[in-house]
Amino acid sequence: ILNIIFKPILLGCPDPRSEMASYRRVVNSQKCVRAGGKHNDLEDVGKDVYHHTFFEMLGNWSFGDYFKVEACAMAWQLLTEEYGIPADRLYVSYFSGDVANGLPADEETRQIWLSMGVRPDHVLPFGMKDNFWEMGETGPCGPCTEIHYDHVGNRNASSLVNADSPDVVEIWNLVFMQYNRLENGSLRPLPQCSVDTGMGLERLVTILQGKRSNYDTDLFTPLLTAIHQCSKAPAYQGRTGETDVGQVDMAYRVVADHIRTLSVCIADGVYPGMTGAELVLRRILRRAVRFSTEVLQAPEGSLASLVPTVAHILIMDLINQNEAQFLSSLKQGRRVIDRTLSNMDKDLAVFPASVAWSLHRNLGFPLDLIDLMLEEKGKMVDKKEMAVLEDEYERVLDDEDRVDQLDLHSLAELQSQGVPHTDDSPKYCYSLGTDGKYVFQPCRASVLALYCDGSLVSEVSEGQRCGVILDQTSFYAEQGGQIHHCGYSLQDVLFPVKSVRLAGGYVVHQVTAAETLRTGDQVQLNLDEANRMGCMVKHTATHLLNFALRELLGPSVSQRGSHCTANRLRFDFSVKVQWLNLQQVEELVQDIIHQNAEVYVEEIPLSKAKQITGLRTIDEVYPDPVRVVSVAVPVSDLLNSNSTEQASVELCCGTHLLRTGAIRDFVIVSERQMVKGISRIIAVTGDEAKKARETAQDMQEELESLAVQVGAASSLSIPAAQRLSKEVGLLMNVVDITPIPQWQRRELQTRLKAMQKTSNNTIRKLEIKEAALKAKELLVKHSNKPVVVDLIHTDSISVLMKTVLQLSKSTPDSMVMLLSHLQFSGKVLCACQVPKGSASGSALKWAHSVCARLGGNADGSTDVAKGEGKAAKLTDITDILHWAEEFAQNKIRKAS
Repeated sequence: ILNIIFKPILLGCPDPRSEMASYRRVVNSQKCVRAGGKHNDLEDVGKDVYHHTFFEMLGNWSFGDYFKVEACAMAWQLLTEEYGIPADRLYVSYFSGDVANGLPADEETRQIWLSMGVRPDHVLPFGMKDNFWEMGETGPCGPCTEIHYDHVGNRNASSLVNADSPDVVEIWNLVFMQYNRLENGSLRPLPQCSVDTGMGLERLVTILQGKRSNYDTDLFTPLLTAIHQCSKAPAYQGRTGETDVGQVDMAYRVVADHIRTLSVCIADGVYPGMTGAELVLRRILRRAVRFSTEVLQAPEGSLASLVPTVAHILIMDLINQNEAQFLSSLKQGRRVIDRTLSNMDKDLAVFPASVAWSLHRNLGFPLDLIDLMLEEKGKMVDKKEMAVLEDEYERVLDDEDRVDQLDLHSLAELQSQGVPHTDDSPKYCYSLGTDGKYVFQPCRASVLALYCDGSLVSEVSEGQRCGVILDQTSFYAEQGGQIHHCGYSLQDVLFPVKSVRLAGGYVVHQVTAAETLRTGDQVQLNLDEANRMGCMVKHTATHLLNFALRELLGPSVSQRGSHCTANRLRFDFSVKVQWLNLQQVEELVQDIIHQNAEVYVEEIPLSKAKQITGLRTIDEVYPDPVRVVSVAVPVSDLLNSNSTEQASVELCCGTHLLRTGAIRDFVIVSERQMVKGISRIIAVTGDEAKKARETAQDMQEELESLAVQVGAASSLSIPAAQRLSKEVGLLMNVVDITPIPQWQRRELQTRLKAMQKTSNNTIRKLEIKEAALKAKELLVKHSNKPVVVDLIHTDSISVLMKTVLQLSKSTPDSMVMLLSHLQFSGKVLCACQVPKGSASGSALKWAHSVCARLGGNADGSTDVAKGEGKAAKLTDITDILHWAEEFAQNKIRKAS
């Protein structure tokens, strides 16, 4: 996480107003989860005794301050002098260079270690895989030197370094950030060199406690004991590999590691879900459930029982729910795998990728779990076919134009040339005119720099796409959950501004040049005022929504994210209560809108802002000073400790209304739970909100009309009742997908479901009534024949089947088959029943034989079956009736 937070510093482009811009040396302890992305330890967890999905990382950082000599010296001193670890058990690695990347060997680091007295045979070279650290596909990176520890000692263990030996493990990695990896794969030197080191607490504790395994330390032994107590497996013995029969000890380690990860992540507000970090946690949970139940034979609920003294009941409930959900999926998935394997050639080692992908997408099986379960059966998935399926699923075309992002070196070049940061304060310069309309003043600006095709240029030609840096701008760069502003710049012709981004204090405007544009040119910026107003309305409305949720649900409401565009707003939040009255939320927001309350903005020191009672912040690094946005109450009043006024007050860099009345109306059109404990609200304002209310009213009126008809449906014919039921279903579909107030949607859905149930019951009763009449006629016609085959008139397979059942009830010893011919379409419906336990044959075989002669098919059971086929002429029906009766008579004769 800190790699991401500190990335702007490493790149040399932190927000100059933020506290981070002043950082030179930092030490930290951070909670780390490695279970996805480039650095992923999930598959190794359990197989050995030193990998974890969750671990605590102890680190120190230098941002352009000390470098290799100091980093190596401090690390060695801490380990050998302060901790007293024998130097002869330590081995260090260094980067051996890479020809393909044009990187020389890090001889400097090698000489540093030798000069400190480390034995030459304990200083070992390794390549890109082990000793060149990168945080991702792009970004800061560099050679690293790792310190490894030999748990055995009194030997030369150099051959075991980086060899996946449980006895020789890495304990500390010192990364020297010297390069920036660009999108084209090339490396360019960073403007300043930095240090990022990390040492795993769990591995350090293992050494200091004299153990050979992390799981033998007091960080894990109580947990392993608890797992044993709630499982049916023998006690943990610390075995690995082939000696671990049945993977019992591996399962212990998996469950112990994973429950730590789950507990810490959930406590930090990350819940199992379907995307990003939440999806990773979901995979970890399901892996733990699988090992707990299938290998350790632990009962349902065991996972949550491992954390009763350290975890809040919410975590236990969450794990219980997810465990129960996945247990059902696990059983179903196991049946699918077993069934597929039973149908496969036993000599075939490759499992169908389509089945594996279905388990992944439909039942939520992590792909690595599928691999593991198949590995136990001696099978594997076709990876190439799986990759094709994955690519097809993830191929989403994003046509949105993206701004040319300043690369690190161009940014450094701007700074070295003394190009001033963009003054974007004009984005806050607007007013309310006497007519109540907002006035946005045009902004005159000078072109300071042009960025095109990865480098700074002095001019661009007509048709070229480029990034433009100005001395000042009235455009808002996308940040803080608010989308960028749109508009155009004016020279002699228009230059539409497609998007606006912020990079290291410079605002970059993406344009496609309509004519030649040069540095030093003067341009006039003009906002798309409708777009700007829409963004302001939605952003201020988001603040009011946040305030309303806090007022109604209490301080447990925590913002988890938001996004404002000109058309709508999205707000993600976590809350400990389960019930949310959306109508009350809407009404509270509307009250503030109708007050036309004033919106106050003031820039004050961050330390002072944090003293404001009721201040809403999110987990972000804020600049200092910071902008405070409050509604209805001046910021100066809120700073008064005696003030008891309730107000919406947030730290925010966005553009806002001056008064709330411009929002006009507010409607929540969607509210759903993303994952356990986190909900997402989508809302609209103004005309869209008005339209949503009007649409809901139209639907309410249509529902009332249908309700009257459903109430009188018992007097209708079956086709008419079915048409009415279909109308109810269509309205349900429309209600589900149309933007209307969410609280009204739920009311409509509840009533429509009840109406649908009533309608279906009415149809069933009408069908039973009609079937009884037809069965009575057939009973008179056929008396007590052993085989009854006849043609009746009905369009409904349900009526046909009910008639068969009614007739069979009256003649329990008869074989009964009824057909119906739908002359318009030529379709033939078939239903039949044979006496239970009859030796005369199967209803399914009878129906299947008849329908097959009509080019169709049938399904059902030994006693009851139905199907359909096609017949062009009535004579065909007559023939099939005779054939069906003869088929049954033959079965009776053979049975007797």
